[in-house]
Amino acid sequence: MRSVFEPAMNFWASLTLLMLTLAAVGISFLAWLWPHGDYARRMNWAPAQPVPFSHQHHVSGLGIDCRYCHASVEVSSNAGMPPTFTCMTCHSQIWTNAALLEPVRDSMKDDRPLAWRRVADVPDYVYFNHSIHIAKGVGCSSCHGDVASMALTYKAKSLTMQFCLDCHRDPGPRLRPKDRIYDTRWTRDATTPAPELLLAAYGVPQRNLTDCSICHR
Repeated sequence: MRSVFEPAMNFWASLTLLMLTLAAVGISFLAWLWPHGDYARRMNWAPAQPVPFSHQHHVSGLGIDCRYCHASVEVSSNAGMPPTFTCMTCHSQIWTNAALLEPVRDSMKDDRPLAWRRVADVPDYVYFNHSIHIAKGVGCSSCHGDVASMALTYKAKSLTMQFCLDCHRDPGPRLRPKDRIYDTRWTRDATTPAPELLLAAYGVPQRNLTDCSICHR
């Protein structure tokens, strides 16, 4: 009696099983890799905002200090977003009829805050305090990138747990002089105090800064 399957079918069956195994491994790898990718973390992507606010224009162009809009950054865990009247301090005098700024004028007229979309986000189970980082010599750009050059604000750093741990394990080289905290284009040079001197000057505690309770409370 003739065999139902030709001998060559053994080869094709083995090849099919191999391909299915490779596909399963590939899909598993992609499923693991996806949450770690820039796309999933919305890196370098500027979300749509009620008004296309340009830090490049306001900070680099006009020289407005970060704290003018983010007024609570030195005293609160939240850096704060500017209320509409802060915007209208200038825009009640200039660009008063610009269509681009109509949402700002409407916000002021209706006493309704602008709904800005969060750009730099961390999970709800992560505790982050802006004021303590500022007080200890961590600059804005360490977490937010060179915001002053951004025509539209985007997420420049991953803000993953690994990102935070890299700094907490060795914070000294990432600290900067107090007068450079808000300079988003600052880089270390020969005049920058040594990391150990900055650690001492800011009174950074010698405790283990990677303790779980520091970020998870």
